[in-house]
Amino acid sequence: MPLIKSISGIRGTIGGKPGDTLSPLDVVKFTAAYGTWLLQSNPKNKTVVVGRDGRISGPMVQQLVTSTLVALGIDVLDVDLSTTPTVEMAVKNHQAGGGIILTASHNPKEWNALKLLNGEGEFVSAEIGASILETAAKDDFTFAPVDKLGKHTALTGTLEQHIEQILAYPLVDVAAIKKAKFKVVLDAINSTGATAVPALLKALGVKDITVLNEEVNGKFAHNPEPLPEHLSQLCNEVNKQKAHLGIAVDPDVDRLCFVCEDGSLFGEEYTLVAVADYVLSQRKGNTVSNMSSTRALKDVTVKHGGEYTPSAVGEVNVVTKMKATNAVIGGEGNGGIIVPDLHYGRDALIGIALFLTHLAKTGKSIKQLRNSYPDYFISKNKIELEKGTDVKTIFEKIKKKYKNNPINTEDGLKIEFDSDWVHLRTSNTEPIIRIYAESNFETTAENIAKRIMQDIREFM
Repeated sequence: MPLIKSISGIRGTIGGKPGDTLSPLDVVKFTAAYGTWLLQSNPKNKTVVVGRDGRISGPMVQQLVTSTLVALGIDVLDVDLSTTPTVEMAVKNHQAGGGIILTASHNPKEWNALKLLNGEGEFVSAEIGASILETAAKDDFTFAPVDKLGKHTALTGTLEQHIEQILAYPLVDVAAIKKAKFKVVLDAINSTGATAVPALLKALGVKDITVLNEEVNGKFAHNPEPLPEHLSQLCNEVNKQKAHLGIAVDPDVDRLCFVCEDGSLFGEEYTLVAVADYVLSQRKGNTVSNMSSTRALKDVTVKHGGEYTPSAVGEVNVVTKMKATNAVIGGEGNGGIIVPDLHYGRDALIGIALFLTHLAKTGKSIKQLRNSYPDYFISKNKIELEKGTDVKTIFEKIKKKYKNNPINTEDGLKIEFDSDWVHLRTSNTEPIIRIYAESNFETTAENIAKRIMQDIREFM
């Protein structure tokens, strides 16, 4: 599989030849390039926080990353097993110069990645990312002499600190959650959610917790992307145990989705919708989500008197647009919640706390809560790309075919069909084209997506 370099980090499969995969040589090279940027941009702060999810390759990649940073003269605060939002928070809490998270997020077990953070605990910008890639391509880095090597320190207590900050967040009502006596089933997908989510739930006063796939071994029990076709075990267990709800997170705990009490899916698109509905009911403001997300967020935002703004796909792009519009809540339709006055990063843990507060305060079942939101259906599809596929030409041909429809080219192609839409774009994380279509009717959304996929295959 190819090595993918994007705003979502340096990502690839483990094994194979350097330059084609995320080989040890590539890990060292890109870490050295990142460290070089950090030393040049902020020479007074030579500290980097490093953490990883539960992937099989995690310890190996972690050793390469920490050793490379130390060799550059950078001090490493090593969190070891952690979550993406916890590492982001740790960068700020420990006033580090940056951070690296070792996770391929929702990708299968053979993948890993380096996600690069700035001193604010946010993903580096596209411009900075490009400069780091240029440094890596030129092998333009210098290592420290022996008496100026960095230090490696094990950093403990970061999850506890993260949870404490969530409990102190003004819109999280621990008393209401505790009073509701929720019975919860969690699918931890054999990664660090098995540690982080139960710790949070217990701190929120939830005592009845069942954890599926709780061994942190990176041998994912199913495809780790929290999509309907991968969550049948969780749905069945919620039904079987007569639980109030089910929770699913991805391996690095920045994506979140819920299961209703009858075993049906709340819908990952509606995670952000529900959390935004609660936040906006407590404080007025604007919202942002990427343009592949449901328009239900816009409906909820308008209902509360706010303004909704779409962004290009990618957390960096969402955060940039949130800052520009002073959004009080935002994220992505894949279950990514960003609460800006906690931190500018997708965070399933604060998402869980706010969702449970909302659920407890409404007194509704999770199914009743879902039924209170407008019904839109998104058909999510993908086409795998062979090496060398000319996506730009394919998109130009599709653009020409649908020239009479409103088209947005900010991020791939988004084509409007009256009240329906389809968005096609290359992935930042896999060698694929994603095709998302939304409509009031499920069959209509699926038919729109099928039509565009047929166009793509013809033009390929």
